[in-house]
Amino acid sequence: MSDVKKVVLAYSGGLDTSVILKWLQDNYQCEVVTFTADLGQGEELEPARQKALKFGIKPEHIFIDDLREEFVRDFVFPMFRCNALYEGEYLLGTSIARPLIAKRLIDIARETGADTISHGATGKGNDQVRFELGAYALMPNVKIIAPWREWDLLSREKLLAYAEKHGIPVEMKHKQGGAPYSMDANLLHISFEGRHLEDPKAEAEEAMWRWTVSPEQAPDAAEYVDVEFERGDVVAINGTRMKAHEVLTKLNELGGKHGIGRLDLVENRYVGMKSRGCYETPGGTILLKAHRGIESITLDREVAHLKDDLMPRYASLVYNGYWWSPERRALQVLIDHTQQNVNGWVRLKLYKGSVSVVARDSKDTLFDQTIATFDDDGGAYNQADAGGFIKLNALRMRIAENARLKRNK
Repeated sequence: MSDVKKVVLAYSGGLDTSVILKWLQDNYQCEVVTFTADLGQGEELEPARQKALKFGIKPEHIFIDDLREEFVRDFVFPMFRCNALYEGEYLLGTSIARPLIAKRLIDIARETGADTISHGATGKGNDQVRFELGAYALMPNVKIIAPWREWDLLSREKLLAYAEKHGIPVEMKHKQGGAPYSMDANLLHISFEGRHLEDPKAEAEEAMWRWTVSPEQAPDAAEYVDVEFERGDVVAINGTRMKAHEVLTKLNELGGKHGIGRLDLVENRYVGMKSRGCYETPGGTILLKAHRGIESITLDREVAHLKDDLMPRYASLVYNGYWWSPERRALQVLIDHTQQNVNGWVRLKLYKGSVSVVARDSKDTLFDQTIATFDDDGGAYNQADAGGFIKLNALRMRIAENARLKRNK
C-alpha cells in the first residue's frame, strides 16, 4: 500500500499527463490534485478541467491558473536583463518556465495539504531535473513521483495505446499519422522534438512551424518598431505602454509575421546526451536584439563586458534548473544593479527573418558625439595621448620579445 495520500500533478491535459493521471490513480491509489498553468501557450485550457473531472478529480482540486504576467515579469524579463543564451543560440524558452511551475506546484501542495508532487518529464530529459531541483529548493522534504522513471510506457506509441485502452481522449495527432511531436509552448517560445527530428540529417518540415511564416513568405516590405525600456525591461511598443505579458504577445505577433525566431538546434542536455529540437521564439529574438541595442549606449564598457563574461554561467544555471539556487539569485542582484540606467528607446527593422537595430537614444546615454566625431572635436579628445597609452600597453610584449631575441643570439 502506497504511503502517498495526495499528490499534486503538473497537468497539461495532453497525452503524457492524461496517462499519468490515470496511472497515479491505479498504481498509487492516491488522491490527485491537478495543476494546469496558463503560460500563454495559446491553447484552450478548459478541456483539461473536463478531462480531470472525467477521471474523478474533485472540482476544488482542479487548479487552472493564469500565470502569464508573473511568467514574463518575474522570470522572462529578469533573464533577458542578462541577455541569456545557452550554447550561444538557445533562448531558454522551456527552461525558464520550469521554476515557475515548480513554485506553483509547491504552493498548491501546501494549500491542499499534499506532501507529494508529480510531473510528466521523461527520464531522459532536462525537465525532470528542473522541476525537482525547484521543488526541493522550495519544499526540502517533498516527495516526488516521476512516472517516466517507473513505468514501462517508454514510447509515444505505448502511451497512445494506454490512452485508448483507458478511454483517455488525445488530441494533436500528427496530420500525417503516427505519434505527435513532443511540444512545449509558452509566451516565450514553442519547441518541437521527436519524430523525424531525431535524425539530425532530416530538415524540419515546413508544416511543423506554428508561430512564424517562413522568411521566404514574409512581407516584402520592412516594418519599423520602436521599443521603450525602463531599467532594462520593455514597457512600451510604438508609444503604447503595456503589461509585461502584453509586450511579449505583441513582439511574438510582429516577429511571427516577419519570419523571425526560428531555430534548429542540437543542444547538450544536462543529463549527458545531445538532443535535436526546433524552436520558434519570435518575440524573444526581437527582445534580445532590442535589449542589446539599448545597453550599447547606456552601459559602461567594463560593466557590459563583465555581463558578457557572466552570461554563459547564468544561462547554464537556468538551463540546468538552478533558478532557485543562491548563486543565481546572487547573480541576479548584480545583473539588476547594472540595469538602473538602461532606459530609453530602440528602433528595430524587421525584414524576412532578420531583426536589426537602426536607431537608439536614452537620457542616460554614455555616447558622447563631441568625443566620438571624426570632425573637429574642439579639443574634447587629445589624439596625442594615444601614443603613450599604446606604448604602455605594449611594454610587456616588448620586454618578452627582447628576452626571446637575447636567448636566441
